[in-house]
Amino acid sequence: MERLQDRVAVITGAGSGIGLATARRFAAEGARVVCADISAEAGEKAAAEIGGQFVRVDVGDEKSVRSLMDGVAQRHGRLDIVFNNAGISPPEDDSILDTGLDAWERVLRINTTSVFFGCKYAIPHMRRQGKGSIINTASFVALMGAATSQIAYTASKGGVLAMTRELGVQFAREGIRVNALCPGPVATPLLIELFAKDPERAARRLVHIPMGRFAEAEEIAAAVAFLASDDASFMTASQFVVDGGITGAYVTPL
Repeated sequence: MERLQDRVAVITGAGSGIGLATARRFAAEGARVVCADISAEAGEKAAAEIGGQFVRVDVGDEKSVRSLMDGVAQRHGRLDIVFNNAGISPPEDDSILDTGLDAWERVLRINTTSVFFGCKYAIPHMRRQGKGSIINTASFVALMGAATSQIAYTASKGGVLAMTRELGVQFAREGIRVNALCPGPVATPLLIELFAKDPERAARRLVHIPMGRFAEAEEIAAAVAFLASDDASFMTASQFVVDGGITGAYVTPL
């Protein structure tokens, strides 16, 4: 399918994981993809693979994000799709009893404030053209509670969800759709590394997934491509859950 033919798309955190899988999917569907990442090595490699462009960006820095969005609109004449995907989940983010203020503020800035910046500086370009699709990465943890807490991460994703809902409503009649993607646990390098260090923690999580496995990044990318496309033309201010059934489960299969 080429649902995104010639559309200009920006993906943050495009150098790995869900971002990289989405860059590949967008390119396969005909989009002109701008791979934004803080890692020049990873971002340049991703852009080279898909025939896209690389822009180094620090999503926690307002000037950096503004320069990204303005630069893409200036070079391409438009900005059709923004996937605010970059995020972190550091090991020092744990129970509220153990998580320090530095970790709390860092996670909120990279996971939530970055989405504020991305939307703030993408929406004016989309308003001028009368159309656009923004997808913000939230998480299933924005919808549920967990005893294996990552308190800052959970709070950050709840903020993304609420902000997305508000923006989706505010700009709906201007042709701009804003939706939140809520993935379940994904087999990204970050998660694999985390659970390799703590198999017991991984087992405690897997038991709650009805499908009995973590998602593949390509499965999440397919959902992003749908939200970016006109197939989702009547969707905005929504939480799009792709979690293997976690949020619908009370007791899971043996």
